[in-house]
Amino acid sequence: MYSEKVMDHFEHPRNVGEIENASGVGTVGNAKCGDIMRIYLDIDEAGVIQDCKFKTFGCGAAVATSSMATELVKGKTVQEAMQVTNKAVMEALDGLPPVKVHCSLLAEEGIHAALWDYAQKHHIQIEGLEKPKTDISEEEEEEDY
Repeated sequence: MYSEKVMDHFEHPRNVGEIENASGVGTVGNAKCGDIMRIYLDIDEAGVIQDCKFKTFGCGAAVATSSMATELVKGKTVQEAMQVTNKAVMEALDGLPPVKVHCSLLAEEGIHAALWDYAQKHHIQIEGLEKPKTDISEEEEEEDY
């Protein structure tokens, strides 16, 4: 059902917690399943993500995708972090059951929400970044997996 990597990131999540005075904070949720994810980014002057932490209320897959997403963006530039998609998160975890794909969408949207917050605070535009949804359950219906 779940890959070894999913179980590892659920049982031993990386980067749990908050970043005080974070450069950007994004909170997203899925009203249908009740998962809520908050991602904190610490971005330096060069636009590199020095640290990334998360707090997630949700199922094991939500915790695992949050953990993996933070691992994937740490040390990346803002533009590189924009390329981290839900599919990249799922691939890094060796897949998710179809009913848990929405958790990887939360991770992608959480990153984008934190980047959006960072862009707003610094009065900059990030190429390709659109205002994030706070509830991804509507989008989930339209997505084709």
